[in-house]
Amino acid sequence: MHDFVIRNALLLDGLGAAPVHGDLGVANGKIVEVGKAKGAYRETLNADGLSLMPGIIDNHTHYDAQLTWDPLASPSPALGVTTAVIGNCGFTIAPCKPADRDLILKNLTQVEGMSIDVLRAGTRWGFESVPEFFGMLEKQGVALNVAGFVGHSSVRTYVMGEEAPKRAATPAEVAKMRQLVLEGVRAGAIGFATSTSPNHNGHGGIPMPSRLADDNELRELVGCLKEAGRGVFMLTKGGQTKIEFLEELAAASGRPVIVAALLHNNTSPRGVFDDLDKISAANARGRKLLGAISCCALTMDFTLHSPYTFEGLAAWKPALSLSGEKYRNLLNTKTFRDAVRAEINGPPVATRLFNGQWDKMYVENVGRPENRKWQQTTVADMALAAGTDPLDAMLDLALAEDLDTEFSALLLNSDEQAVAAMLRHPHSLVSLSDAGAHLTLFNDAGFGLHLLGHWVREKGVLKIEEAARKLTSDPASVFGIGGRGRLEAGCAADLFLFDPATVGRGPKIRVQDLPAGGTRLIMPPLGVHGVWVNGERIADARGVRAGLGAEKRLPGRVLREFLS
Repeated sequence: MHDFVIRNALLLDGLGAAPVHGDLGVANGKIVEVGKAKGAYRETLNADGLSLMPGIIDNHTHYDAQLTWDPLASPSPALGVTTAVIGNCGFTIAPCKPADRDLILKNLTQVEGMSIDVLRAGTRWGFESVPEFFGMLEKQGVALNVAGFVGHSSVRTYVMGEEAPKRAATPAEVAKMRQLVLEGVRAGAIGFATSTSPNHNGHGGIPMPSRLADDNELRELVGCLKEAGRGVFMLTKGGQTKIEFLEELAAASGRPVIVAALLHNNTSPRGVFDDLDKISAANARGRKLLGAISCCALTMDFTLHSPYTFEGLAAWKPALSLSGEKYRNLLNTKTFRDAVRAEINGPPVATRLFNGQWDKMYVENVGRPENRKWQQTTVADMALAAGTDPLDAMLDLALAEDLDTEFSALLLNSDEQAVAAMLRHPHSLVSLSDAGAHLTLFNDAGFGLHLLGHWVREKGVLKIEEAARKLTSDPASVFGIGGRGRLEAGCAADLFLFDPATVGRGPKIRVQDLPAGGTRLIMPPLGVHGVWVNGERIADARGVRAGLGAEKRLPGRVLREFLS
């Protein structure tokens, strides 16, 4: 007798076929019947016409540290996600020597949006190498299926220590890094990941170590994938990294290259499409490149205590290493403000987060009663009323409130026609949820719900079967994740049951549930009725099931075998 059957569902196969009404049967964690289920089952669930698709494969997450204290990978299980790819941008916690643990955690403070106190209190060690990290996750158990990259910044730190974010590597150091990458990929890593983005800084504004790598270092490390005969290379690129160079790496390694983060910028509207056009041309020449795009508008909530929005500006660099009174004094300095203003008002940069759109930056919350008149007002309007420049208005308000003022900025992907074109592009990959990162700034872990609700139901940009394919079999194919992302007999029973009439994301809320009392933003799911991982139900309409993992082992698996 089989385990359970879901009857009367609108089946979305994940491959893009038109939806059909039918049943789906499961036994021993696998799909055994699709269409008309005739077998005998211990349990029958009536979907009442709800849509059933493969579980979402979130191919861009940063759960590496969080998984050590939260094997449920909150909030993803309640958002339809059944597989998470971790270690994106090269931000990992393995390999790591015991003596370098605090150094690695400091690297993650800015890019993960968690304080050093949160990371120190939460991260559980007991591993050093990438194989040992995967082994620890397997022993501990995970709610979702997890696949992990070998991370460039951690590899660099392992070999170079405190010099990793300061200089180029020597040939001997690159050779040592190469061995670590090869070891990780052979142990089951899904590939190699790095970042050259100027927005990626660690504690005190120190660049993430991968940003100091030269082209030769990247050639050597990506070349490991050719030797291993497997794996994907993903890079979050800065403006200095050209698509032509990434095509060269794809040609030399023979492996797919994921180019992130392609987001539309209104002040440089052709930038993202120029990159996508170059990616298309590379594919026409037989290379496998994809542009990682987001289906969400990039909105950040921040204070001047940690102004990630501005940290990619060259003129902001003097502030990155300062704190306390020295930092506040600098923010009040005319020469500093003039330099920041000049850069913002200068030529637009497609990869820059903020380009002077003060009409899209709001005062979210104030700390003092006399400033409540500015709450929910744009910085542009506040500056106009005060008769001053927007940068001065923002900094003056923040300084008057000891930097506790909360701002919200709509930064990128605000042009919906442009985002729609990106979603339809043949070489784009729906990605960039950043789940597990930027926790105090935004939360796009529910990107799949947003795609199905906003872009399918509300905008009609994609058919529901097209959206399901982009969330499931497309990433499974790119990353070589076999037996998942499809509703077919013999595939893993990773399933997502939802109501297409209501699916989406709820309003953002701030919760205080991180270690050491840290806070984060979440956006609750709407229209989710069931999520199964390897045949085990992990979420229902109320969210993650109570007691998940308390009675038996969590159902997720650490994925180590991938199609070449």
